[in-house]
Amino acid sequence: MRRFLSVVLVFAGSSVAAAQSADAAIDRAVAAWKPVKTARGAFEQVVTNSLTGGTATARGEFQQERPNRLAIRFSDPKGDMIIADGTALWVYLPSSAPGQVVKQRATDRSAVPIDFTGDFLTAPRTKYDITDGGAQTIDGRATRMLKLVPKTGSNSAFTRATVWVDDQDGVIRQFEVSESTGITRRIRLTTLNLNAAVDRNAFKFTIPKGAKVVDRSS
Repeated sequence: MRRFLSVVLVFAGSSVAAAQSADAAIDRAVAAWKPVKTARGAFEQVVTNSLTGGTATARGEFQQERPNRLAIRFSDPKGDMIIADGTALWVYLPSSAPGQVVKQRATDRSAVPIDFTGDFLTAPRTKYDITDGGAQTIDGRATRMLKLVPKTGSNSAFTRATVWVDDQDGVIRQFEVSESTGITRRIRLTTLNLNAAVDRNAFKFTIPKGAKVVDRSS
């Protein structure tokens, strides 16, 4: 009986410690992101389709001006871009949909998180059930892995997500989202500069000549 109780107490203690680690990490991430007005950097994205078993890797750079301006320009596949100009969201992916531009409302979070990592950090405990995933090193930096599952009625664009919070500065260094379609996207921020100067022209989108606009903003 004593041995059984010892095992129970150890397990309970581990669960409490994990919960405390998750709470501390999410609080640190929220505090780190709150004063951020602009961000820019580079990223690597790996997209996996569980239905087909296919995997695709993309790379590019981004600039962001909160709350509703974002410019993502891919270097691989070159020419692909996603631009939020403050009013509309423009998705131009000639590598997969040549000659087509999709226009959405800038407030539409269903496809692209305009606030990038910030979408995970706005009232996270209200929107997600958060559990600890343990310690992990990303690009030589110690991080805490947190698993987020949207609560019922939260109207999230993903079914589950994982974020890696830097132990030192609280910044999310990597995140992964899984969609109901079977698509999983893992984005690793290879460089990141917070509150850096951004190019306002980067948030302007010009419709390519001859491209058809699919308007989903209404």
